Amino acid sequence: MTNEVLHTSDEVNLRELFAAIWQGKWLVIIITTLFVALSVIYALSMPNIYKSEVLLAPVSEESGLKVPGQLGGLAALAGVNIGSKSGDKTSLALEIIKSRDFLGRFIEQNNLLVPVMAAKGWSQSDDSLIIDPEIYDVVGEQWVRVAQPPYKAKPSLLEAHEKFLELLTIAKDKESGMVKISIEYVSPYSAQQWVSSLVKAINNEMRQRELTEAQNSISYLSKQLEVTNIADVRAMLFSLIEEQTKTVMLANVRQEYVFKTVDPAVVAEKKSKPARALMVILSAMLGAILSVLIVLVRYFSNKI
Repeated sequence: MTNEVLHTSDEVNLRELFAAIWQGKWLVIIITTLFVALSVIYALSMPNIYKSEVLLAPVSEESGLKVPGQLGGLAALAGVNIGSKSGDKTSLALEIIKSRDFLGRFIEQNNLLVPVMAAKGWSQSDDSLIIDPEIYDVVGEQWVRVAQPPYKAKPSLLEAHEKFLELLTIAKDKESGMVKISIEYVSPYSAQQWVSSLVKAINNEMRQRELTEAQNSISYLSKQLEVTNIADVRAMLFSLIEEQTKTVMLANVRQEYVFKTVDPAVVAEKKSKPARALMVILSAMLGAILSVLIVLVRYFSNKI
């Protein structure tokens, strides 16, 4: 008997809820329609974003000489990398890519300050960027944005660095060691060019760093040869010079010094975001839920 009463009570409550929603159906329809309309307007105002990705393999290298005892300390003093792992070089390169110094120089050398900071879209008809006139005056070639101190009209490289990091994604597979670098941008052509240039730039950066280090090491080791007459030490110094000469040779002849391109970046044919249909669907659901809650709150408030 008690179960029948509870069942009847639940049925009445559900009927009452549905009746309340039906009475306020026009409010539900209006609010849901409003949410959908606003989401459509917002989704259409967002520019298409295209993604260009490159797949890289770390360049493997033979381990250096195994030098025992005091001679190992001498090699370290000379700046010679002995027994270093290519994985360490890869990790260093990935951190350098994200650094303020490297990206700042990359933006300056490639004249990317305006595209990074002022572009709001891309014209497919003539493959040109649409520049926000409230940020940069294309005709006058000057920055016109209104910025609060300490920021200025012309964005700093620190601002550009932060903005570029939002476009850049770096992922390293822990098992295979493969690295994916991608850039998402309003222009598919710019995204492809930037990510390709970025890989070339980091290879050049690492090559130049190791070339300079190796040349300094050779200079130091050569001076040590002049002041020692111990046969074993001289033999070891010659071996270290030979090792650094090999580094100099590789740095001069190998273009893909740290990363070898497995799958080059291509110009995307389809946008990666925004997912406009999903945005509209979620907005419709949110509007429907919110409007139903409003209807129920009003209904039960009037009953009290």
